[in-house]
Amino acid sequence: MPQLIPDPWFFIFFFSWMIVILLAPQKILNHTTLNEPTSKASKMTHNNWTWPWS
Repeated sequence: MPQLIPDPWFFIFFFSWMIVILLAPQKILNHTTLNEPTSKASKMTHNNWTWPWS
């Protein structure tokens, strides 16, 4: 059974995962967030709703 011999595919499997583990976080962290959080100094206003049935 040739699929039980790990020599041909183990190194391909190992190096492909090493590439994913080492390169993917760098590419993901290079993206900027689209929605920057607002500063705490900004005043937030809350509009309270009045419900006619309450």
